[in-house]
Amino acid sequence: MNLEEIKLLIDILKETDVTELEVKNGDSKIRIKRGCHGVDYPPFETAQIQAQKPKASETPKEEKKYEEIVAPMVGTFYRAPSPDSRPYVEIGDIVNPGDILCIIEAMKLMNEIEVETRGKIIDILVANGEPVEYGEPLFIIEPL
Repeated sequence: MNLEEIKLLIDILKETDVTELEVKNGDSKIRIKRGCHGVDYPPFETAQIQAQKPKASETPKEEKKYEEIVAPMVGTFYRAPSPDSRPYVEIGDIVNPGDILCIIEAMKLMNEIEVETRGKIIDILVANGEPVEYGEPLFIIEPL
């Protein structure tokens, strides 16, 4: 890739919500990331959970921490392996590392999305058949 092609990729990336792009062309490969390195973002918390947090004067109880499972790619979200099959997971299910949560179809390829930590499914944020963007939250889990 030449410098002009790289600049064009950067300009295109600036106009989207995409935070990382990797392009391979023959023997050359380029990865462009944008955002801050080393920044830890707080875990997702709903307004209801925030409302239940103890006030400074109260004795703090053990807070539940939730994690977001986000889309690793752009594509179409499917909860089940086929239209007539049961969904991989439901709210309240306990999942273990390696369990399949959903499928994201990208460029006619079906990509199984696996959970990396043991936990309980708290919420499913995307409807079956809906398009998803890279980094979009798909599930909320409570690590166990």
